[in-house]
Amino acid sequence: MGPLRVGVVGFGYWGPNLVRNIAKSTETELIVICDGSSVNLEKAKSAYPDVLVCGDVEQMLSEHQIDAVVVASSVPSHFAVARSVILAGKHCFVEKPLTLNSADAEELVRLAAEKDVVLLVDHLLIYHAAVREIKRIIESGELGEVLYLYAQRLNLGKVRTAENAFWSLAPHDVSIALYLLGEEADAVSATGSDFLNKGIQDVVFASLHFPSGKSAHIHVSWLDPHKVRKFTIVGTKKMLVFDDMDPDNKIWIYDKGVGAPDSAMAYGEDLSLRFGEIRIPALKMREPLADVLSHFVSCCRGDAQPESDGVAGLAVVRVLEAVDGSIEQGGTPVQLKRGVGDV
Repeated sequence: MGPLRVGVVGFGYWGPNLVRNIAKSTETELIVICDGSSVNLEKAKSAYPDVLVCGDVEQMLSEHQIDAVVVASSVPSHFAVARSVILAGKHCFVEKPLTLNSADAEELVRLAAEKDVVLLVDHLLIYHAAVREIKRIIESGELGEVLYLYAQRLNLGKVRTAENAFWSLAPHDVSIALYLLGEEADAVSATGSDFLNKGIQDVVFASLHFPSGKSAHIHVSWLDPHKVRKFTIVGTKKMLVFDDMDPDNKIWIYDKGVGAPDSAMAYGEDLSLRFGEIRIPALKMREPLADVLSHFVSCCRGDAQPESDGVAGLAVVRVLEAVDGSIEQGGTPVQLKRGVGDV
């Protein structure tokens, strides 16, 4: 079986990273780069002189022999571009978030099922070696039962005016939370503040509730003195911290907990705190983007099922949408729909 023939839509901010990985992989053949900007097309032609370029998605789909399309255009264009790709019968890889609203995301999921094509969303961090290892640790039972987790994604800038901090920063953390807990949220509550631009929240605190009773809490801000990329998971046996800013030691497992003494036989005996050793697992780090693209190829060939499929992308969009709704309602919890009807 030959390499997957791929077209890329978007050569702006993130597109060049995707193109670089597609071009160097032996599993893919980069056929065409499409972008509505002549400036971006010139950059693409300069970097990849042997690759075809065009300025129109429909032209790309009709005139070029491709098996799959990677959508790295602006988020507002995701739905229209992905819809055209799926209707053309091509496998579709879409940058996060999948769409700007859940109705559009649901339509893409249904269309992909009808056309029997792969729809994969680039929730990049669930392909991160550390997040993969954390998932394995949770499933091994080492942490005991996971009670809750919380995430912090903070920095000073980049301040945006077209989207709030949650839409800009939190898709990573939402996707990780859903992946690690293995379920979709059923309710969301959130508060936020728009210090710099009216109506655009610079800082957001969101709480996700899950049917199992677990919870996830996410704090994002582009108005903070420190750059923080941290996840904390609290279990009944142990606790784990994933610090993505630590260049060497990404995962810290703490043998700490709270429980009754081993000799406790009677109701009301005081709980005790346990302080044990710290374990730092060794990780073999890889570029997550290369891994997710390789996974996409396997899915297109029928050798794997997408781990961040359209349904997973839809679940993340529903949380983002609900966070906006809860903020508008002063923090009132918003109930979430789960699943996607009959597809």
